[in-house]
Amino acid sequence: MSGIEALDVLAEQFARMPGIGRKSAERLALSLLNDSADDVETLVNAITEARARIHRCPVCQNLTDKEICPVCADPGRDHTTLCVVEDPRAVMAFERVRTFRGVYHVLHGLISPMNGVTPDGICLRELLARLADGTVKEVIVATGATTEGEATAMYIGRLLAPLGVQVTRLAHGIPYGGALEYADEITLSRALEGRRNMEERQ
Repeated sequence: MSGIEALDVLAEQFARMPGIGRKSAERLALSLLNDSADDVETLVNAITEARARIHRCPVCQNLTDKEICPVCADPGRDHTTLCVVEDPRAVMAFERVRTFRGVYHVLHGLISPMNGVTPDGICLRELLARLADGTVKEVIVATGATTEGEATAMYIGRLLAPLGVQVTRLAHGIPYGGALEYADEITLSRALEGRRNMEERQ
């Protein structure tokens, strides 16, 4: 603690963000105090604008500032192949790879009974609604290789089995316990290429 109440409160707000420890939060707070008033105002306006304009795409649940996100609105994408991911960071990771030309569905979480997250707590109803018209032929379950990611993948596999849609899972290249947003481009590409039917894993 610095002994300066306003500085400590500012650092505490930075420390609430994922991946930012106490020391990093203090450095950010001090850096902000050294910025010009114009720079600080620009940052505040950017945060306010982002909060006001960014929302979930009504189709895929990814974040966007448009009515529909650019991926869903792109007629050049393969709308028969749908990649299910945990959060928007995974979409960003796949888009950096530039090899996946399908569309996405963002769950905004994983099934985790230990943390009180049930299937109703993630965007599975929206996923089922997207499959209703028969456009989607393959669902790639691209949750991370963690206990929660595997449990969610298995649940989705069972949920979609009666629909007759092909359900596949990312293959080799993603180590157990690994988060997709930290995987390199080659690893993600190989995981996509080597995906397997979910039925083969059960």
